[in-house]
Formats: sequence, C-alpha cells, structure tokens
Amino acid sequence: MPSATIPTDVIDRLAGITDDSAVAELRRQKLDPVRFAQGSYDALLEPADPAGVSLVELHAVAYRAALLTRFPDSAEWHRARLEEIGAAPELIRAIAEFSNGHGDGEIGPRLEAILAHTNRVTVSPGSAQPEHIAQLKAAGLTPTEIVTLGQLLGFVSYQIRAIAVARALTEETAR
Repeated sequence: MPSATIPTDVIDRLAGITDDSAVAELRRQKLDPVRFAQGSYDALLEPADPAGVSLVELHAVAYRAALLTRFPDSAEWHRARLEEIGAAPELIRAIAEFSNGHGDGEIGPRLEAILAHTNRVTVSPGSAQPEHIAQLKAAGLTPTEIVTLGQLLGFVSYQIRAIAVARALTEETAR
C-alpha cells in the first residue's frame, strides 16, 4: 500500500507537526479529517468570495476567540492575517482589548456586535439567547452572516482543541 502524503494545513503548522514525526504518521492513517479541517479553514477564513462577512471580520473573530482561550500561537496567526489583509494596527489593538459593549470607536457597531457575540459564545458556549441574535441583526448582519459567524466560532473551537491534542501527542511521542 503506497504511503499517503499528509496535506500541510494550519493545524499542522500551529501544532508544530513535521512531516517525519510520529504524529504526522498517525494523521496519515486518516487523511479525510485533515482535509476536512483544512477545507473548513479555507471556506470559513479564506473564502474566495466572503459574501457578507469580510475577511477582517472573520479573522477578528478567530483572533478574539484565540485570545479568550489563551491560545497564543493561534492568536498570533490570526493577528498576522489581520495585518496581511490590511487591518489597521489600531483596529487590531481594539480587537485584542475589546470588552463587551465597550469598543473604543475603532471597531464600529457591526464589529462590536460580532465581537460581543464571539466573547459570549467562546467564554460561555450555549449561552446565546434569541435577544443576542437580535442584537446581531440590529447591527446589520443577515441571517446567512449570523450562520457563518456560528460556523466560524464552532470551527475555531474545534481547531484550537485539535491543535492542543496534536501538541500533546507530539510531546508524548518525544519522551
């Protein structure tokens, strides 16, 4: 049976998985989850046509969620992407320092609502109520954009956990 080549993905990079590692070999045994995870990253964070939720908003959500979960490598990845796509340093700082309902003017009401929702769902999953969805609608998000936001928050949560597991496996195999 020919050896499968593991696709390079963001999880590999952030987990520090090298092609010749035991964890890479383990991941080669089940390539579909690797492809699906990277496909989700591409679709949710690097879409060819963002169609409503901007790339800055998408990476702002991922950056904020990574900061809230105290996952510095993921936070740095999304901070760097924000810089690459042209977010102003003041906006990136405002995202990092955001406190629910207390944006500093750099954020604007739409991103403020998105970040408040990000904080809520990241810190207390399952706590979103109908009035919170109404706040997103009031800030100008369409139902499709609200669904995209929910999908992104679910994916970022999964991605951070997958990276943590891959790192733990890498550390274990290094012993």
